[in-house]
Amino acid sequence: MIVVVAGCGSQKTLRGVFKKETPYERYASSLRDANLDQTALGQEWLAAGNRALQDSITVTLPFKETGYFAAGKPRALGYRVQAQQGERLVIDLELRAKETTAVFMDLFEAPANRSDQPKHVATADTTAVRLIYEVNDDRPHILRLQPELLRSAQYTISIQVQPTLAFPVPGKSSRNISSIWGDPRDAGARRHEGVDVFAPRGTPVIASVDGIVTRVGTNTRGGNVVWLSDARRRYNLYYAHLDRQLVAPGQRVTVGDTLGLVGNTGNAITTAPHLHFGIYLAGRGATNPYPYLHQPAQAAPAVQVNLAHVGNWVRVSARQANIRLQPSTKTGVYTTLPRHTPLQVTGGSGTWYRILLPNGAQGYIAASLVEATSKPVRHKELAAASALLDEAHPQAAPKDSMTAGSPIAVLGIYEGFELVQTEGGEIGWLYTPLN
Repeated sequence: MIVVVAGCGSQKTLRGVFKKETPYERYASSLRDANLDQTALGQEWLAAGNRALQDSITVTLPFKETGYFAAGKPRALGYRVQAQQGERLVIDLELRAKETTAVFMDLFEAPANRSDQPKHVATADTTAVRLIYEVNDDRPHILRLQPELLRSAQYTISIQVQPTLAFPVPGKSSRNISSIWGDPRDAGARRHEGVDVFAPRGTPVIASVDGIVTRVGTNTRGGNVVWLSDARRRYNLYYAHLDRQLVAPGQRVTVGDTLGLVGNTGNAITTAPHLHFGIYLAGRGATNPYPYLHQPAQAAPAVQVNLAHVGNWVRVSARQANIRLQPSTKTGVYTTLPRHTPLQVTGGSGTWYRILLPNGAQGYIAASLVEATSKPVRHKELAAASALLDEAHPQAAPKDSMTAGSPIAVLGIYEGFELVQTEGGEIGWLYTPLN
């Protein structure tokens, strides 16, 4: 094989022969093959992808955000979500772009130690607009979203949670669960290994998955019971306290088929009729059924901010404003900024802007606390020749040189720097440590 590849003069390597690459990895490999990883733009694209995994913003689900990818500035987004085993993460992407643009959506399990690499668990084809993943472990997950080089696009990303199982009692939902996982039983001698759903006697109990009925029988604790196996997911569902069973061992069923009727047999004889529902994982035993069944009632809040600000500068309009770690007043404060601090808007979620601070840090600010920079803080003429910098840092690269007496509009002020606009409309930073 090596001789054939070399003899044909191919530039391809053998990495794909032994390891299946994701679309993101194939694209990164193509950049390296073309030596674009040696260019500033290519290096920044690769670095942005790594940063998104290390500096991801934590969001609460359901979540929805609209933002903008600028062609000239490689950027990747990282969203960190707390996920539970049994949940289904559903990620939808809407893209608006003048040109066909490939966007890479990849999902990772976050490592217990932040110094370790995240574990890749799912990916979407670059033409796909939806990524669905069933969570296998209770741990944070990171979604990375990154477009190909030199493409601009407006994106809307939504992340929501759905149950992986159909609710076992028709007409009921997780809001009707009355006794939860871990509740004490037998005066604290044991814990409840399932959830209880109360319903009138004779209410149908249905298959929550496609599977095979493995056992139908009676025991002291559960009364009339049915065991249903889901071989694909490698777990067994346990239905107990049934008034009677309506299936037989070895029977194949599909979601929604009736397995039995609600009752109070077994040790539930003194309680109202209800279904005890349990899940037992192969090699791991009982697990909490609630995440497998829970359907969140609320939808992600609609994006209500002024999307004209996305990709542009705004500034703090209040006397001071808190920058939050998430788009909510219930989350931690990253920092507090004074009036006139300039911020670059990268997206919007609900009534919050996702922003970049002049120092490169990111966070969220309430839309009511900022204003457009179209009306300058003040106008002035330069007292001395100055460099127009591309960042708020003394060693930043100069974008232009301005002579003494040049008129400028001050758009914002940040820690010894002014964000200014020249007479020709160019925006950059002035180092003004004495102001």
